[in-house]
Amino acid sequence: MPAKLSVNVNAIAMLRNRRDLPWPSVTGLGRIALAAGAHGLTVHPRPDQRHIRFSDVPEIRALIDDEFPKAEFNIEGYPTEDFLELVEKHQPEQVTLVPDDPSQATSDHGWDFAGQAGLLKPVVARLKKGGFRVSLFSDAEPAGMSAARDTGADRIELFTGPYGACFDDKAKAARELEKLAKTAEAALAAGLAVNAGHDLVVDNLPQLMKHIPTLAEVSIGHGLTADALEHGMAGTIRRYLKACGW
Repeated sequence: MPAKLSVNVNAIAMLRNRRDLPWPSVTGLGRIALAAGAHGLTVHPRPDQRHIRFSDVPEIRALIDDEFPKAEFNIEGYPTEDFLELVEKHQPEQVTLVPDDPSQATSDHGWDFAGQAGLLKPVVARLKKGGFRVSLFSDAEPAGMSAARDTGADRIELFTGPYGACFDDKAKAARELEKLAKTAEAALAAGLAVNAGHDLVVDNLPQLMKHIPTLAEVSIGHGLTADALEHGMAGTIRRYLKACGW
């Protein structure tokens, strides 16, 4: 099966917030994305609400429930108590935990699964008790997959930023793909499903899919939103689905 496509709508929200106007509409463009075949929507609410606002979360939940019941809602973020309460209130299908400092512009590294096990294990247990699928943001480090499994999580999300940054260097891209593929193999061997996200675009997705044919889901926001300015949201979704193998 090709990887499912979850559209991260943070960049849409950030553009909206620039002028504090009701457009572009996060739910409106989310609706277009889902109608065009996207399999879900992703948000990363941060404490300063610089892109996704807390008020967006129930609106996206309602959009999926009312109009696209087969789609999934993925909420990602650092597991503060406020974040966990937001998740528990709005019941996403998947929770992706990232080790970001709230001041970071974007996610740029994965968890230290062994070193941060004391933080992750009780959080994962709490989320699993609530019925959520839990994914953990991960660097391309095969040796860490046993510790990732021991947290109790269901999946990892491979941080593909280093691969995405290699578009002008084929040799370096090949090395990054090899690391990602080996990590995916180790994760699967440990009983974890594998997602991926960060700096993925139409041009680099096919090679990622070729190296990790078991990839369950890709979460894509910035590049997809940029492409939508040129191709429209519906046309962009069709291009990304094709790149994923659909």
